[in-house]
Amino acid sequence: MISPEQLDQVADFVTTEGLNESVVARLRTQYPGTHFTYCLDDDIVDADPVKEYPGFNMYLVNGHMHCVRLTDDPEHATGIVLAEILDDL
Repeated sequence: MISPEQLDQVADFVTTEGLNESVVARLRTQYPGTHFTYCLDDDIVDADPVKEYPGFNMYLVNGHMHCVRLTDDPEHATGIVLAEILDDL
């Protein structure tokens, strides 16, 4: 389970620090029971983010039963995907 408070804390941290591999590594240390993935938002298809922020979206992952899939249910979430939104050039 990932609580709404944890999602808010992660979002605040990413908003303050920026989104990159180093920040994701620090989140893994701060939340050892939660899996974090960093990707580009364009890499995710057919799923809506659970939270949207300037510069990134958050998705939840359910990794129970050894089959990983995106979910919108924080009760069954085991991880967070932080998907960077790149401005069109």
